[in-house]
Amino acid sequence: MAVLLKGALIEYGMDLIGPIPNVVIFQFNPETLNRSFMLPQRPTGANDREQSQAGDTVAEKISLTAHFSALDMLGEDKVLAKAFGIGPQLAALEKMVMPPPADGGLLGQALDAIGKALGMGGEDDAPVQPIPRQQFPRTLFIWGLTRVQPVRIASMSIAEVEYDNLLNPIRAEVEMEIHVLPIDPCSDDVLAMGASKYTQLAKDVQAVANLANTAEQIVELIPL
Repeated sequence: MAVLLKGALIEYGMDLIGPIPNVVIFQFNPETLNRSFMLPQRPTGANDREQSQAGDTVAEKISLTAHFSALDMLGEDKVLAKAFGIGPQLAALEKMVMPPPADGGLLGQALDAIGKALGMGGEDDAPVQPIPRQQFPRTLFIWGLTRVQPVRIASMSIAEVEYDNLLNPIRAEVEMEIHVLPIDPCSDDVLAMGASKYTQLAKDVQAVANLANTAEQIVELIPL
């Protein structure tokens, strides 16, 4: 039986050794991916030189519609599906477009409470540090064996189309526009840099394979 790979969005942090904060695997692969490339403006004046010289990088955008359904999980009597429907999947997607809470969320509050109980700070005279500026989650888009790209989710529209008796969503369609991020060579995001290089290498290999497929046609095009 052929293996069916599923697309995924993976949120990750700076600490590559730590756990992955958030993963959403597409329950059903989107039927289509619309990819568009925004090309930087080239010089067009009569006196402009180097009109073929590249300036800004080409920006790639991906739009897709992901479908989620709890019907199969409800048929298998899954506890989470009975309690929340597809709420967990939708909540995980929403986390990917929101900056993390300043207090670290439930996990951060729990760690603070443990620290106070152990006498590890939290007193009124404890030193105060400025709150760092929040950052949006770092995300990888994985689509098959040859596409692993650092991305930013630019827009997301969730249509909840069916509910259970507790008003939990059990079917939904999620439209997303994803921007592929260009990675600066001096970036400290090692994972994003590695993903970009891997994907570019995979494209280069496929381009060479295409040249091999069209070798005979190229010979026919060249008059001898």
